Amino acid sequence: MTEQPARRLLLVHAHPDDESINNGATMAAYAAGGARVTLVTCTLGELGEVIPPELQHLTGAALGEYRLGELTAAMRELGVEDFRQLGGPGRYTDSGMMGLADNDDPACFWQADVDEAARHLVEVILEVRPQVLVTYDDNGGYGHPDHIQAHRVAMRAAELAAGAGWQIPKIYWNRVPRSVAEGAFARLAEDLPGLPFFKAAVIDDVPGVVPDERITTEIDGTAHAAAKAAAMRAHATQIEVAEPYFALSNEQAQPLFTTEYYELVRGEGGEPREADLFAGLDIEEAS
Repeated sequence: MTEQPARRLLLVHAHPDDESINNGATMAAYAAGGARVTLVTCTLGELGEVIPPELQHLTGAALGEYRLGELTAAMRELGVEDFRQLGGPGRYTDSGMMGLADNDDPACFWQADVDEAARHLVEVILEVRPQVLVTYDDNGGYGHPDHIQAHRVAMRAAELAAGAGWQIPKIYWNRVPRSVAEGAFARLAEDLPGLPFFKAAVIDDVPGVVPDERITTEIDGTAHAAAKAAAMRAHATQIEVAEPYFALSNEQAQPLFTTEYYELVRGEGGEPREADLFAGLDIEEAS
């Protein structure tokens, strides 16, 4: 059996591109530092809106296959070798935005049995034995069905894995402190005339914005800003990047954060605010 790296980080995301937007700098930093970074993506984003006109013929399974290629390229930019699809490629399909008929497709992730989907993730947890899990809050950050379901599956899998022999010591949810978002959007308002995007998004469109006091951890990814931007550019069907901003298919500019923020929701951390997701862990003991 191959010896595991001492630090092991597991991230659970809904679609290809979510990982680079939310955690790209964090993933690059820990991968560069020798940690094992494992990404589990729950769908291939088959219903995503495609930005480049020359790729807009891609839909459904063809788009999912293409986005898997984009994910592979993004992981190369971040230095992450271990990335997987929950239950295997295509096991669960994109559910579309909340309230659409797509939500009723029996094959979509929103319709998946949570315990069954969680068992696929438990297999990964028992293999990797992560000390840290990162996922979304119970609203999925912004209410997308697949993000909400990813939260449910990740949290349930952590419970099931504990019963099967591996307790994940620390669980985090993706966050952005409101003061940071407000400052970034103030700069965006000044820079917008020079950007290729239609208009500015609003703060409440940014997933995971919460009052500052809820932030327990911030990862300074400045040294990995270029890797994060490159990973986001690799998801060209979904993201247009003009650093330090980006836009999705709605052509609304958002800040590209290179310091990434988290809320510790299970486990004990450092005080007053952590600068390391593994803070407070006795890694040898937890291994």
